[in-house]
Amino acid sequence: MTTVAQLLDQKGHNVEGIAPDATVYDAIRRMADLDIGALVVIDQGKVVGVITERDYSRNVFLKGKSSPTTPVREAMDEDVLFVGREETTRDCMAIMTGKRTRHLLVMEGGELLGILSIGDLVRSIVAEQELTIEQLEQYIHRG
Repeated sequence: MTTVAQLLDQKGHNVEGIAPDATVYDAIRRMADLDIGALVVIDQGKVVGVITERDYSRNVFLKGKSSPTTPVREAMDEDVLFVGREETTRDCMAIMTGKRTRHLLVMEGGELLGILSIGDLVRSIVAEQELTIEQLEQYIHRG
């Protein structure tokens, strides 16, 4: 079973962040430019939230607010979900499914180590299953 540490070693530890006083427009533009769905909101080196495309649609667009004038702090989710390095991909999938979220931060001792998306987990789990199938096929053909 793949751990979060192994998955981060494969995909990288890069995390894109934004300040809470930046505008939602800046956040959405940055997500579009980077082709990602979330930014970690960091204030004075500390994680204070996450802003996603979903947050934009629900907390800005549907409320008739202006994205060029609305600060990220008014649209972000302050209830940040995170896991440690030793969690498994299946543990993460259970958390994401149960909490209906698409992103999990990886933190240890208050330090941000990375971010995982639902796509990262699906790719990892599919690769694990493909390996298991390959190993079973080899076992069957040997016997």
